[in-house]
Amino acid sequence: MQGINDMLVDALGPMGPLMAVGMLGVLMVLLTLPMFLAKREDPLEKLKKEQKKPRSGFESKERLRTKQRNDKLEKYASFLEPKSEEEMAGIKLKLLQAGYRDRDAVRYFHFAQFALGILFLVLGVAYFVTFKSGAEATTQQTIMYILGPGAAGYLLPRYWVTKRQGARQEEITNGFPDALDMMLVCVEAGQSLDQAIIRVAREIRASFPALADEFEIVALEMKAGKDKATVFNDLAERCGVQDVSSFTTVLVQSQAFGTPISDALRVFASEMRDKRVMRAEEAANKLPTKMTLATMMLTVPPLLIILVGPSVHGITQLGNMAGP
Repeated sequence: MQGINDMLVDALGPMGPLMAVGMLGVLMVLLTLPMFLAKREDPLEKLKKEQKKPRSGFESKERLRTKQRNDKLEKYASFLEPKSEEEMAGIKLKLLQAGYRDRDAVRYFHFAQFALGILFLVLGVAYFVTFKSGAEATTQQTIMYILGPGAAGYLLPRYWVTKRQGARQEEITNGFPDALDMMLVCVEAGQSLDQAIIRVAREIRASFPALADEFEIVALEMKAGKDKATVFNDLAERCGVQDVSSFTTVLVQSQAFGTPISDALRVFASEMRDKRVMRAEEAANKLPTKMTLATMMLTVPPLLIILVGPSVHGITQLGNMAGP
């Protein structure tokens, strides 16, 4: 053992034995974790799968139309899904607002966190062993080089989903006033609300695909016979935008009190246009404040050089002439 210890110290430096033990621990975790996480298949579930097997060409086509869950991720469902129902509902809503509607979206998200965390951890260990093993590294530096990339890899999927969610909500907010104007035109032309939603979704897809997808989902749910109030409330929940929530409230109240939808749409569309103008004015008013720092950094130094530079140069020249 002493010989192995001396060999590791000579090859990797004073932290060689500790790094070797850490790498061995990571390797053992990677090798044994699938064995512990593997979920034993329930005999009842196995029997259900056997009964669902296609027995004719028609049944095979029907099964292809319905997307099934990923069987590989099903084995690790207990590890890749939160135990708390509130946490499960929260991450599912966040992924839904980011545009990920897959049934296994939560499992893919947690699998990406786990896989990227392990991958970046291994890369951090490899980088530390390759470039920093010869130099004297403190314990804090060792932890930063090894555990820092692992933490970054674990947090990267959450950052990506949050960024995607914000971009999607901004796109819906920007395209909603135009969609309301077009919907008002369709309703006043004699189309029903269902037909108007389908037409608006088709027309705005080139400019605002996220909003077009949401309108198409609303149209399909209405065709399936789902209650309109529930459909509109689900739309507000999926979008996570205040304007859409207000719009769904207006439609639900209009349906409940029996007021014409065209009148409600006309008033609300006018408010959305005014709100868009106010957002543009707000952004324009913020621009001078944001430009102040850049203007000072890029304008003041050259201006000082132009104004003060000749005077400083003249003073230095007079000093040199008076020196001898």
